[in-house]
Amino acid sequence: MANTHSDLFDLSGKYALVTGGTRGIGMMIARGLLQAGARVIVSSRKPDACAEAERLLSEFGDVQAVPADLSRYDECQRLADLVKAGSNRLDILVNNAGAMWREPLETFPAEGWDAVLDLNLKSPFWLTQALLPALREASTADDPARIINIGSIAAIHVAEAPNYSYASSKAALHQLTRVLARELGPQHITVNAVAPGVFPSQMMAATIDAIGDQIAAKAPLRRLGRDDDMAGVAVFLASRAGSYLTGAVIPVDGGTATTASGT
Repeated sequence: MANTHSDLFDLSGKYALVTGGTRGIGMMIARGLLQAGARVIVSSRKPDACAEAERLLSEFGDVQAVPADLSRYDECQRLADLVKAGSNRLDILVNNAGAMWREPLETFPAEGWDAVLDLNLKSPFWLTQALLPALREASTADDPARIINIGSIAAIHVAEAPNYSYASSKAALHQLTRVLARELGPQHITVNAVAPGVFPSQMMAATIDAIGDQIAAKAPLRRLGRDDDMAGVAVFLASRAGSYLTGAVIPVDGGTATTASGT
């Protein structure tokens, strides 16, 4: 018998980790998962940001915030151990923590590559590796465990900003998503990526202040992203509604990247 509409998107009893979940896109996703019934751990590098996010998100459900610097391999392992201490199974892993480095080509520094690739590309791999036993424990053929990687439309089209390492790291994350989807599908774990456009966040604040109106005007839907846009796609991918989707990169950008015309 077909599921009811509410069953399709219900995450009651699910256990989720959202990295970088104390602000911006990560917090939007964490809120959506909580409202759908999941128990959620969020992480962030700063303890004070964790405390504030836990306070704000607690009105939506069972949430715990854990400080962790995920640019470091040992910290990824520590966070994974804490997650597994809370349960031997993990239903949903959202790899969202990320960094951006903008600087002109002539002066772009080595640390602008290392810092960005460590957090944007290596960290999702390290966490997936460390949490595989818990994801396998949660997975079934009918209801797979889920990995959701947060990429970017900067990996689909070329942005105007000089974000060399950021765009490259997100393009690599999109391909890593497809590689892992092929490998983990037979183990009943789906791996998909979301490629956000411009959403209100600390990372994008300066850009939105400077050219937010221009960015919105170029989008076919004529606006920037909203909290529910990101919460909705995450709940879809994490729920029964998204259980037959893997290896996909979903642009959530009002059509900007996928309809862009050359100039």
